[in-house]
Amino acid sequence: MAAKKLPKMYTSIRKRYEDLAGAVEHLGKTARSLGPVDEKTSHLIQLAAAVAIRSEGAVHSHVRRALEAGATPDEVYHSLILLTSTIGFPAVSAAISWADDVLIKR
Repeated sequence: MAAKKLPKMYTSIRKRYEDLAGAVEHLGKTARSLGPVDEKTSHLIQLAAAVAIRSEGAVHSHVRRALEAGATPDEVYHSLILLTSTIGFPAVSAAISWADDVLIKR
């Protein structure tokens, strides 16, 4: 897998606020370690949350992370489709487009 290209704003904030960035980076790992949900499922859950807040960058990130944790493209798409009755078709359609940005490149 190619090296990850982090968003420019993220790297800028990480450089300016190293302690904050370290805390943010460890927060997800800590939260995942507190319970029985496996890493793949945790990233699919976080993907759903990213879709719900309409964060394109977070959708990209959690699609990549879910795949790295063993999710299949079908599992990613199914996780998005499951949101239709909760957040609506237009939001899900946008999320599928954002997921395609990552999945089609693979």
